[in-house]
Amino acid sequence: MTQNTPPPFTDPAGTWNRRFSEEGYLFGSEPNEWLREHAAPWRSGQRVLCVADGEGRNSVWLARQGLQVEAFDIAEVGVAKARRLAAEHGVSVDYQVADCDGYAWPQAAFDGVAAIFVQFADPAMRERLFANMVGSLKPGGLLILQGYTPKQLEYRTGGPPIASHLYTEPMLREAFAGMDLLTLREYEAEVNEGSGHRGRSALIGLVARRR
Repeated sequence: MTQNTPPPFTDPAGTWNRRFSEEGYLFGSEPNEWLREHAAPWRSGQRVLCVADGEGRNSVWLARQGLQVEAFDIAEVGVAKARRLAAEHGVSVDYQVADCDGYAWPQAAFDGVAAIFVQFADPAMRERLFANMVGSLKPGGLLILQGYTPKQLEYRTGGPPIASHLYTEPMLREAFAGMDLLTLREYEAEVNEGSGHRGRSALIGLVARRR
């Protein structure tokens, strides 16, 4: 980081626009594996939201499964690349440029929400974000979430280098206590998602249903 470059979480839009301006796809163009493994309950035609979707790898894949997908990201460069990726695959995704507080969260509107490595949020923002994700789900709607645990600070193969931004099982149990937790698992795996997520990783995945 140069002297004139602000820390990533004081200028998130600028940080992500710079990262996404590089050639290719920072996290690859294939969907996240946890999402791929757990998206089967969503049926063609259902409405799904991808939170902080970056360059579109997850939203495009979901649209290719026949879902009605909406997605947003703070970085206009990432959203532009996501739109190109969707066009290349011949699918339509409703993309918006917005941050998590600025996005106009509809209430009880989605059959599913995908939140994959959404770990730029400090604890206060994360509380608001998680509440908005739950509130946007219809009763019976499914949340699929994946993140890094604090052990990821040892691996440094992706994710923020800030412990307060990482997820633990007790944290997620408390945050989503009002939902039916179908799956909550801490595990380690080799991750190969572009240059942004590559190597041995300390992960946690959650699948929960709104009551």
